[in-house]
Amino acid sequence: MKTEELKQQSNIDFEPFYEALEDDTKLLEEAFETVLEMVSTDPKVAKKIAQLIKEDFHGLYKEVVALHTTEKDQSNATSCCGGH
Repeated sequence: MKTEELKQQSNIDFEPFYEALEDDTKLLEEAFETVLEMVSTDPKVAKKIAQLIKEDFHGLYKEVVALHTTEKDQSNATSCCGGH
């Protein structure tokens, strides 16, 4: 019974879903946020996903690093000069 259910699931056509994600950036953002929320609950999985992004999606990785660096620089500037 389980094997048959798995076979039926593997026959699902995901192409319309992928096309919808490509056509609607808001839907893509929501789907990605949902996946990240699911992944972030397990530290081992989060580490694997981070490694995957670093190795296979270098453009995305570079954007995250750039954002992190910018935020870190802004935070240092505020903390060192904010009280003067």
